[in-house]
Amino acid sequence: MKKILKVNNPNDYARFVDAPELHPLISIIHYDELKPFRHSLNNYGVYGLFIQQQFPFNLSYGMKTMQASDGSIIAVEPGQIGGLEDNGERISLCGWVLLWSPELLHGTELERQIDRYQFFSYFFTDSLRMEPDEWLSITQLVDQMRQELTAHEDSPSLRNIMLGYLRLILEYCNRIYLRQISEEDKGSNDLLKRFHNLLQQYFRENRQLFHGLPTVAYCASELAFSPRYFGDLVHKATGGTAIGYIHNYVINQAKSLLMQGHNINETSRLLGFDFPHHFTRLFKRITGLTPSEFIGKIVSR
Repeated sequence: MKKILKVNNPNDYARFVDAPELHPLISIIHYDELKPFRHSLNNYGVYGLFIQQQFPFNLSYGMKTMQASDGSIIAVEPGQIGGLEDNGERISLCGWVLLWSPELLHGTELERQIDRYQFFSYFFTDSLRMEPDEWLSITQLVDQMRQELTAHEDSPSLRNIMLGYLRLILEYCNRIYLRQISEEDKGSNDLLKRFHNLLQQYFRENRQLFHGLPTVAYCASELAFSPRYFGDLVHKATGGTAIGYIHNYVINQAKSLLMQGHNINETSRLLGFDFPHHFTRLFKRITGLTPSEFIGKIVSR
């Protein structure tokens, strides 16, 4: 099985890179101040922004590989896997990491608004490319957050101040994200984002445990289309079918669960399949491998 660092709270990653722990719900790491550290493939239980001048090549992001631009930001959210597996090499990086627990947002307006920041989604597979003035503004805000955490003990007031900084940083990120969206692709991108977000919400709320896999008819209804017209729109945007998009999403979730150590029966149940052999058949059709063969391939790496 791949070596995966479980970042269940912000300080799990801080301890891995030997950075100071400043707060139980927030970690702010300045890479420039650290000794060389090892790569890590991270399973996130937290939100995070990796704000760097340069990124390692061939970073994993979900089941894909991405090449991040210089002077950019990679955003992660709970449930995602990303990074590079520890191979013993030690690296030095330039920039900042801002990680925060979902608990920090609990009951706040930011918790209710966090899903509108589309750059956290696996669907967005590019880094957020900053202009020089945006790099300066964002890194100054992160540095100010760290100064606050260093100078003051934890309190409701301090957390409110952190939330204010965080909201401002996310708005900067959102402006960059919106700038990167091409106007000519806006229509199809918007549909696919809404479709993708609907699938995320379906599984986040564990509806599959009670209603099984989402159907095209369900998705079309939720997005206010007829099933046939919705299918035509998805085909125009992707070249594939709506049910194919759903199945690919489900199998990507399955791969993540298998990589995390869940067995085939557990993965099948967690994704809403009626029977494990239905899951195995779909997995084989999409990936060319059975779940067992996929697990064996990971273990042998």
